[in-house]
Amino acid sequence: MDVGWCLLISAFIAFAAGISSSFYAAHASQGFGADLRESLYKKVQSFSYAVFNRFATSSLIIRLTGDITQLQDTVFMGLRFATRVPLVVIGSVIMALVVNVKLGLFLAVTVPVLLLFIFYIMKKVSLMFRTVQKRLDEVNGVAQENLIGIRLIRVFVRMGHEIERFGRSIRHLMNSTMAAQRFAETTMPFIMLVMNASILTILWFGRNDINITGDATMGEVVAVVNYAVRTMGSLSMLSWIVATLSRASASRHRVSEVLDTDQAGFDSVQAAEGSSAAKITTEGKNSAVKQSVQYEEVSFSYPGSDLHVLENVSFEAKAGERIAIMGATGSGKTSLVQLLLRLYDPDEGIIRIDGKNVQQYPVDDLRGFIGYVPQEAVLFTGSVKENIAWGNPQASDEEVREAARKAQIHHTIESLTNGYDTMLGQRGVNLSGGQKQRLSIARALVRKPQILILDDSTSALDVKTEAALLNELSELSCTTFLITQKISSTLSSDLILLLDEGRLIAQGTHQELLQDSELYRRIYESQFGQEAKHA
Repeated sequence: MDVGWCLLISAFIAFAAGISSSFYAAHASQGFGADLRESLYKKVQSFSYAVFNRFATSSLIIRLTGDITQLQDTVFMGLRFATRVPLVVIGSVIMALVVNVKLGLFLAVTVPVLLLFIFYIMKKVSLMFRTVQKRLDEVNGVAQENLIGIRLIRVFVRMGHEIERFGRSIRHLMNSTMAAQRFAETTMPFIMLVMNASILTILWFGRNDINITGDATMGEVVAVVNYAVRTMGSLSMLSWIVATLSRASASRHRVSEVLDTDQAGFDSVQAAEGSSAAKITTEGKNSAVKQSVQYEEVSFSYPGSDLHVLENVSFEAKAGERIAIMGATGSGKTSLVQLLLRLYDPDEGIIRIDGKNVQQYPVDDLRGFIGYVPQEAVLFTGSVKENIAWGNPQASDEEVREAARKAQIHHTIESLTNGYDTMLGQRGVNLSGGQKQRLSIARALVRKPQILILDDSTSALDVKTEAALLNELSELSCTTFLITQKISSTLSSDLILLLDEGRLIAQGTHQELLQDSELYRRIYESQFGQEAKHA
C-alpha cells in the first residue's frame, strides 16, 4: 500500500513538474526572443548607409521575424527536452552495464556511433538550411518588389511575368527545402536500423547466455532490452531535435552576421541607446549653426566602386542663401547633399559648416539642425498630425499647423474627413504624390532647421503651388539646398550649381549662367522654348 501511494504521489509530482517546465520554458524562450529581436533592431538602427546597403530589406525583415522565431522555438524545445534526452540515454547505458556487463556493452558501443552520425548530419544539414534561408530571402524580396510596384505592374500588364518570376523563386525555395529535409530525415531511419540491430544482437547473445553458458538470466536480458528500447526512443527524439537545431543553427548564423557586423561608421555613436540630440530642443540645436557651408575639393565614390560619383567639387553657400542644384540623372546631385548629412563621408576633400569640418560634429547633432526631404516621400502609418510631428516630437499643435501652412498642405488637410487626425494608410496610399511631397516638406519645416535640403521634392507640384512654397521658403532664415530639374525653381536662387557626371561645371546666378554656360542655356531653352530665345 505504501508503494502504491508513493507511485501515485510521484505521478502527481511529475505532472506538476511537467506543467512548470513548460511554463518556465515558454517564459524564458519568449523573453529570449524579445531581447534578441530588440538587440538586432537596435543594431540595424545603428548602421551607416554604407553598411545598411550590405543587407537587403527583405533579408533583414526575415532575420528580425522568422530567424529569431526559429531560435526562440529551439530554446523552448531545448529547455524542455535537451536535459531529459541525455539523462535517459546515459542512465540507460549505465543501468544496462550494471545489470549485465556483456550485454550492456552492445548498447554502450552503439550509442556513441549513433551520436557521431547525428552530429555529422546536424553539421551538414545546418549548411543546407542556410541556403534555404537565402532562398526565403529571395522569395520575400520578389514579393516585396511586387507589392510596392503593384500599380506599375498592372499598368504595364506584367502580372503574368511577375507571377512566373515569383513562381521561380518559390520553386527554388521548395527544392532547397526538400533537399535539406530529405537529408535530415535520414537520421530517424538510421537510428531505428542500428538500434533494432543492437536489440537483435542483445537477444541473440542473451539466448546463448541463458541456454548454454548460464551467464545471464531471462530477467537480465529483458531488462537490457528494455533499456535499449528506452534509449532508442530518446535517440529518436534527439533526431527530431537535431533537425530543429540544424535549422536554428542556420538562423543563428544569419542573426550573428548582423549583430557581429562592424559598422565602422559614424551612425553608431549615439544610436544604441537613443540619440542625445533627441533630448535637445529644436531651438537649442538651431543655435549651433549660423554661418556658411563650404565644399572644398570634395570627391566621392560609393563603397565597393572605383567610379567617382563626385570629383573635386568646391563651392560656398552663405548663411540664409538658397542653393539650387541642377544636372542630368546620375550627375551626383543627391550624393552631394548626402555627404552634408554624413550618410556617407567623402573620399577626398572637406565639407565645413560654420568653418568646422562636419566630421567634428556628433552625427545626430549634425542631423538635428538639418531638415531633409528625400526624393521619395516616405510617410508612416498614423495620423497626418503624427506624420508632421514625427520631425519634431516636441512640436505643439500650432507649430504643426504652421509647418503645414508653409508647405502649402494646410487647406488640403482641413478638407480631409478628420482633418489633422485623419489616419494615413501604409506609406500614405490614400494621398496623391503631390500631397505626400508637401507633407514630407512640412515634416522637415516643423524642425525649424538651420539647413534645409529638398531633394527634387517639388516634382509633383503644379507651378502655382510650387511658386507659393518657394515664396514661403524665402521667408525662412535657413540655408536651403534645392535639387531640381526645373528652371522656374532656380530663378530666385542665390547660387545655382550645375553638375555633369560628378563634376561641377558651372556655378552662379540665373543670369550669370545664361551668359556663361552653354548647357544651362540649352536647359533653359528646352523648358521655355521660343520665349527663352527671345529673352
